[in-house]
Amino acid sequence: MASDARFDGPGPDAHHQAGLLEGRILLQHCDDCASVRFPPALVCRACGSPRLTWRESPGLGVVYSTTTVRDRAGDYNVALVEVEGGARMMTRIEGASSPAIGLPVRARIVSGDEGAYVVFDAAGERP
Repeated sequence: MASDARFDGPGPDAHHQAGLLEGRILLQHCDDCASVRFPPALVCRACGSPRLTWRESPGLGVVYSTTTVRDRAGDYNVALVEVEGGARMMTRIEGASSPAIGLPVRARIVSGDEGAYVVFDAAGERP
């Protein structure tokens, strides 16, 4: 399901957030150069076109890059996940003590006081 990304609403971030609150991960696709946009914007970062459409992501991906952040509260994983469709999302991985590059993951939407956000759960063994 694609819809025109240009609208008179509050902006693409609000549109993306509304999708998350509905339980959907929406990604922008450029109609001119076919690149995938995340985070959302008014124009394509690759070619500058305003012709962006929204498509729902199935939420499956693989860990593209990972690191462990250490602070006073403890260690936690931060990863760059390549989602089906080509977008890369910075997030945390849950259900894996030390996620490796190539680990299959599945998105989960978490709602909080400030809106909704995406985290990824380990979905299987590394291929």
